[in-house]
Amino acid sequence: MCGSPDEAEDLVQETFARVLARPRLLRGGDDLAYLVQALRNTLAGRRRASRRGPSTVSISEADEPADTGAGARPEEMAEVREVFSAIAALPGDLRDALVAVDVAGLSYAEAGRLLGAKEATITTRLHRARGRVTGRMSEPAPREEVTP
Repeated sequence: MCGSPDEAEDLVQETFARVLARPRLLRGGDDLAYLVQALRNTLAGRRRASRRGPSTVSISEADEPADTGAGARPEEMAEVREVFSAIAALPGDLRDALVAVDVAGLSYAEAGRLLGAKEATITTRLHRARGRVTGRMSEPAPREEVTP
């Protein structure tokens, strides 16, 4: 069922741990059928959980790494620092909503559950936060005065 002896041993251990955690009274005396069904249910639960979790993908040598270093693109790194400082300057509720959706990639509903707010509230906070960040980014940079 599993494909490898090691996984099978782990599956049997997990199944017995689940069965022994909540003992049941079996009628009819078919203990083996009960254990096999419990084993199948444990395996199905594992497979569902593995599909929900993050998946790993092998990176081929032809793929470019995500960030080749700050020295290669200093203008972009300066802009990123500017954006993050603008996000950090936001009030807490706006910052949390922006980070949850735009940085962490949560849906509006997930962010609402996480932050304890309605989905519509998250939408409003995001709109305000994005407006403030873009407003701050469009402000001219303060000039440094050079003294002779």
